[in-house]
Amino acid sequence: MNEVISYVRRPELMTFTMPLVALLGAMFGFITGNIFGSPWVGFVIGALVGAALAFVFSKIVKVKSKQKTLATGVLFGGVGMIFGGLGGLFGGFLVGISMGWFANWVGSGRYRAGVPIYYTPGQVLWHNAFLFICAFVFFFLIAPLLPVIWLSFNAENFFTFTPEMLSFKAEGYSLKHYRDFLGTDEWMVPLKNSLIIAPIATLISLSLGTLAAIGLSQSHVPGRQAMMAVLISPMIVPLIISATGMFFFYAPLGNWLELNLGLNQAFVGYVKVILAHAVLGIPFVIITVTATLVGFDKSLTRAAANMGANPVTTFFKVQMPLILPGVISGGLFAFITSFDEVVVVLFVGSARQQTLPWQMYTGLREQISPTILAAATILVSVSILLLLTVELLRRRSERLRGMSPG
Repeated sequence: MNEVISYVRRPELMTFTMPLVALLGAMFGFITGNIFGSPWVGFVIGALVGAALAFVFSKIVKVKSKQKTLATGVLFGGVGMIFGGLGGLFGGFLVGISMGWFANWVGSGRYRAGVPIYYTPGQVLWHNAFLFICAFVFFFLIAPLLPVIWLSFNAENFFTFTPEMLSFKAEGYSLKHYRDFLGTDEWMVPLKNSLIIAPIATLISLSLGTLAAIGLSQSHVPGRQAMMAVLISPMIVPLIISATGMFFFYAPLGNWLELNLGLNQAFVGYVKVILAHAVLGIPFVIITVTATLVGFDKSLTRAAANMGANPVTTFFKVQMPLILPGVISGGLFAFITSFDEVVVVLFVGSARQQTLPWQMYTGLREQISPTILAAATILVSVSILLLLTVELLRRRSERLRGMSPG
């Protein structure tokens, strides 16, 4: 939406827009000034640039907001390249985009477009402040991942940004750590173990968690709340406590399986880790499936029963297709939990069941290798893809239940 809604009035330029944009510019200027050793000079220059930007934008009313924002990013990027090379180009472009967007957002009065027209200035301030607080929290949660991903492409064998990397020179970057990760048994065997344990644990979690959620959704089941509290307790209890309890439970079980059934020690180790990870994944399946069942029309199952369908047929033909997004979402969360877990496998597993997070933890204790960063980057990428899948399934589920427009 390039134009401001008709009831939104442009704020005062001198008393509102320019001070706010100048304040943001001063913040960026202070950070940039620290790089060159003159933070307060950068603070003053940033404030002047911000005020000038707000003034210029107020005079250019025929140009669309996106075009002004992009032009600001290009201008700041060009200045940054003059003083800092390719790194300055990238940083200047980001600062310019941020400054341009903020100047447009404040100067056009669009900050009031997302709130009811009857809101007082204090309510508008709190509404927008809350959004910015959420954005900053999200940024500080995600920001530590950026240097990890960046350093995983380092051409050197240490955890330091080299001058070549900061200057974005090709010789400062390499895929050697990814080749070390994908080409050595030291990392591929743990990855193989993770790819064996996580899918099987996820299948067990899906089967038991879905059945438990369907059973607990029935109003006639006695003690539903108590059973729900017990089933989701692995997600609430501190993991170290769960791991300790699992150790004392699965250790005798493993010995019994080996002595009485003659099972192989390595196989028993996999069984113990898989069952332990399934226990950790079941609460996620129960919660997501239960949330999906809230919008399920139970008259459909009664109609299927009236047509002669048995409970199994009713489940697979009527109920399962409608709750499938919740089941898949719970399965993805269970998979991520199992694939990223390290504490329980340290207690329950052995060296033969060493998973990828275990290898990363051991590598950080025994040797500091940037290959760990490559492994972390791959894990983060997989987690992001799975979470995007969960979000798409959530939206699909809402559309199927009529909770959102198609």
